[in-house]
Amino acid sequence: MLFYLKTLHVSIVLTDDSPSPPTGVTTAEGVRPPSAAQLAEHQRVVETWNTNEYNCRNYILNALDDSLYDIYSTIPTAREIWESVEKKYKTEVTCSNKFMIGKFINFKMVDTKSILQQVEEIQVIAHDLEVEGMGINSNFLVGSIIEKLPPSWKNFKLYLKHLTNDMSFEQLVLRIHVGEENRLNEKADANSLEPSANFVGEESTSRKKHNNKKGKQGSKNSSKDGKNHGPNKKNSGPCYVCGKNGHKAKDCSFRRGQGGNNGGNN
Repeated sequence: MLFYLKTLHVSIVLTDDSPSPPTGVTTAEGVRPPSAAQLAEHQRVVETWNTNEYNCRNYILNALDDSLYDIYSTIPTAREIWESVEKKYKTEVTCSNKFMIGKFINFKMVDTKSILQQVEEIQVIAHDLEVEGMGINSNFLVGSIIEKLPPSWKNFKLYLKHLTNDMSFEQLVLRIHVGEENRLNEKADANSLEPSANFVGEESTSRKKHNNKKGKQGSKNSSKDGKNHGPNKKNSGPCYVCGKNGHKAKDCSFRRGQGGNNGGNN
């Protein structure tokens, strides 16, 4: 907002007092009143000031939220509005800085979000602290990020801690990026193997069911004496002696009867 007011050349009313009327010139004869030229110049300066004051005050009010407009619109000058708003929000910024310290200390990374994205969130907090004069040492920042990695990154944390050379923040981000890419690739490879494993399992189960079914059919076609009375393609047709199904011609009772009669006659 201050940048905007400076661009419009009206911010002077926030810091300077309104112009005072010209004073006369003191001489040996006494005080001589201001000249007409001085009065005219003063009038011009006052008009410029009043215009800037009017514009600045309304620019500030126009930028406020509607819920705050009615509160600050009763304040007569731009300078008073500015000082009131500045005091209010500077206090809030001071309080937020204290919460920001706690936010940095208590920040914990989780596996459900991108690790790089969470590192960027920590970087933003560290930058805000630096802007407010509470900058964090680079080595401390790198060490803090390593400690905040989630438990699933335990081996990677040990690897980073055993590096002999100090890392910059950029080097740490690069290593985390590589580590995260490797973990994603390993997860993708593991997922790609699951359909094949399921297919083998399903095929084995299907084969087992088929064998069980075949075994049950075989047992149904077996009699108590162990002989198989199931359908036989060779004997599936009717007996050529009597024309009936279910037996061989040599076992046909009709033929045996004929044979017996013929034998008796002979």
